Amino acid sequence: MSQETAIESFKKFQHSWVEQIHHHLNHLRSVQNHHRNSATGDEQRLKEAVERAMELCREYHRAKLVTTEKDVIGLMAAPWSSALERSLHWVGDWRPTTLFHLVYTESSILFESRIVDILRGFRTGDLSDLSPSQFRFKFVKGRTVSELQCETVKEENAITEELSEWQDDASDLVMGTVSDLDQRIRRLGEIVHRADDLRLRTITGVVELLSPLQQAEFLIAAAELRTGVSGWGSSHDRRRSSNV
Repeated sequence: MSQETAIESFKKFQHSWVEQIHHHLNHLRSVQNHHRNSATGDEQRLKEAVERAMELCREYHRAKLVTTEKDVIGLMAAPWSSALERSLHWVGDWRPTTLFHLVYTESSILFESRIVDILRGFRTGDLSDLSPSQFRFKFVKGRTVSELQCETVKEENAITEELSEWQDDASDLVMGTVSDLDQRIRRLGEIVHRADDLRLRTITGVVELLSPLQQAEFLIAAAELRTGVSGWGSSHDRRRSSNV
């Protein structure tokens, strides 16, 4: 398979994957609303919908891994993304610590919208109902949201430093031999692998800390953020092209 084919193949996968995300986002919203509004709820159906969303994340990770091994330079260029999306990229994709800001933001918004019920002692079970133990104390697998965030920030910074060192030695790409160039590109691939692994581990770790209803709300918010930025970026690109 040529490098061009690897990128074209991933572009096709990306298009199909985004369509699946849109479809499953509607399904997840439907299951979430049914669970919230039903007297008995349907937690098993909610768990299955969450697991399908996580499997989509794992599918994306596997496809990107294969493409990185074929053409990491083309992958970093991300031709399937809008200019806005590329401006927000960290090592070729979204920054893992964004997820923690999303949890805190969604929790605050929902808390404010349901403050009356909360003050009356009603438990909502959603992200507005995150317990202190989920934020600060040992909860699942010995970690909390804040502890997972600290671990992620530390690893994210280490990867950023690795990429910075790789970029500082850019002269080697021009002055070195073909074997040196191949080695440098392989090194970049390793850095991207580490970044993608961190992305997958972070979203998995956050989900594991939440209840099923909280998991659904978090994944819905994450999908809406991704599709929203993509939509805004595409619209901006079209307007920019029409003004040329």
